[in-house]
Amino acid sequence: MFKNHPKGLLPAALSNMGERFGYYIMNAVLVLFLCSKFGLSEESSTLIYSVFYAGIYVLSLVGGLIADRTCNYKGTITTGIIIMTAGYAILSVPILATSGNTTWLLSLTCFALFLIAFGNGLFKGNLQAIVGQLYDNPRYSSQRDSGFQIFYVFINIGGLIAPFVAPMLRSWWLETNGMVYNAAFPAICHTVVGTEGLAPDLYTDFVTSAQQVGFAIGGNLREFCTQYLDVFNTGIHYSFIASVAAMVISLTIFLATKKGLPNPAKKEKVAAVNYTKEERLAMAAEIKQRMYALFAVLGIAVFFWFSFHQNGTSMSLFARDFVDTSSIAPEIWQAVNPFFVIFLTPVIMWLFSRLARRGIVISTPKKIAIGMGLAGLAYLFMTVFSLVMDYPSANLFKAIPDALRTPLLSGAWVLILYYFFMTVAELFISPLGLSFVSKVAPKNMQGLCQGLWLGATAVGNLLLWIGPAVYNNYPIWTAWALFLAVCLISMGTMFGMVKWLERVTKDSE
Repeated sequence: MFKNHPKGLLPAALSNMGERFGYYIMNAVLVLFLCSKFGLSEESSTLIYSVFYAGIYVLSLVGGLIADRTCNYKGTITTGIIIMTAGYAILSVPILATSGNTTWLLSLTCFALFLIAFGNGLFKGNLQAIVGQLYDNPRYSSQRDSGFQIFYVFINIGGLIAPFVAPMLRSWWLETNGMVYNAAFPAICHTVVGTEGLAPDLYTDFVTSAQQVGFAIGGNLREFCTQYLDVFNTGIHYSFIASVAAMVISLTIFLATKKGLPNPAKKEKVAAVNYTKEERLAMAAEIKQRMYALFAVLGIAVFFWFSFHQNGTSMSLFARDFVDTSSIAPEIWQAVNPFFVIFLTPVIMWLFSRLARRGIVISTPKKIAIGMGLAGLAYLFMTVFSLVMDYPSANLFKAIPDALRTPLLSGAWVLILYYFFMTVAELFISPLGLSFVSKVAPKNMQGLCQGLWLGATAVGNLLLWIGPAVYNNYPIWTAWALFLAVCLISMGTMFGMVKWLERVTKDSE
C-alpha cells in the first residue's frame, strides 16, 4: 500500500489514527450522552453537537493561521494534542447531574468540548498540510490522490473501533451494578426525577420497563431512576478515559517521528528570496485564480458535509427510533461507515488506477462531482423507503404504543445500504478534496487553506440541526428529500465548473 509513497506518510497517518480514535469514541455518544446526562431534548443536544462540530472546523482556520504565521507547524500540532487531551480528561470525570448543579456542570462539559474543538483546530489542518507537502516532491506528485486516500483509511481505522468502546464500557458498568442497558430508559428517568413526574396512565408501563433494567418491586422508583442515570452515564464517562489514552499514544508517535516530516512554510520562505517583481505579479494573479477555485469547491463541500454528517444526528436518531436495534446499541451503527471506508478504499484506488492505465483519467474535480451524485443516491433510497413504509414524523412514531410500533420497525439492512452509498460518496469527495486543496494552495498558505477546507465543513455542521428538526416534526421522507435536493443541485453545479477547475489544477502542478 505504501509503495511509491514518501516515508513520512505512515507516521503522519498513525498519529492521525490515534487522535481520530479518541475523537470518535466521544463523537459516537455525544448527542445521546447529552440527552441522558442532563435530560436535554434532542433538539437542544443536536444544537450543542452542531456548534461543537462546527467549532472544530472553524478553529482549524485559527490553527492554520498560527502555523503559517509562526512557521511552526509541528509545535502547533503538539500543542493541539495536549489541549485535546485536557478536554477529554475533564469529560472522563463522573459527576451526577442534579437540579442543583446542572448549570455549572453543563457549562463545564461545554468548556471541555471547546478544548477538544480548539485542540483539534490546531492539529487537524496542519497535519494535513504536512501530508500535502510530502507530495510536492516531483518523485511522489503523481501519487497525491492515492496518498490522501491512504491517509483517510487510517482515520477510519480509528473510527471503526471507537464506536464499540463507549457502549461496551457503559454496558459493563451497568452489569457490574446489576442493571441492564436500555437506550430509551434515561429519558423516562429524567421525567420521573424531574418536577413533572410521570403521568398516572404511564406508570404501570414504566414500572414494567424499570423491572427489565434492574428495578426491584417494592423499591423507591425515584431513587432507582437517579441511580440508573448515575450508573448509565458513569459508564460513558469511563469511555472518555480511552480517549485520553488514545491522545497520549498519538502524541508519542508524533513526537518520535516529527523530525522526518517537512515544515511547509520554511521551504517556501527560502524560495521567496529569489522572486523578481514580475514573478511576484504573475504569482499574485495565479494565487487569485487558485483561491477562486478553492472557494468554489468549498461551497460544494459545505452541502456535502451538511448531508453526510447527519450520521451523528438524524441518522443516529433514525437508527434508535425506526430500526430494530434491540441487540445492538445505536452508537454501533456509526462503525458501519468507517468499515466501508477501509474495505472500499482499495477497490476505488484500484478502479482509478485501472482506468488511468487505459488512458481514462478522471480529474479530482470530476470525482468530487460524481461523489455528490452518489450521496444523492443514498438519500433517494431513504426517501423512497420511508414513503413506501409510510413513516410519519419521529415524534408521532414514538407516541405509538410499543406493541403496535415494533412490527413497523425496519431491518438493519436499511442502515447498511444507506452507509454504503454515503461511504462511496465520501471516498470521492473527502480525501480527494484534501488532495485538491494541497494542489491549489499557495505554499506559504498551506495551513490556512487546509483550515478553509475544514471551515467549509464547519459551515455544513452549523446546519446539522435542520435534519433533526424536520425529522421530528414532519414525515421523515421530507428530511431525506431535502438532502437529496441539496446533493443533486451541488452535483449539477460542480459539473458546470469542472473544466475551469481542471485548468486551474493543471496550472498549479
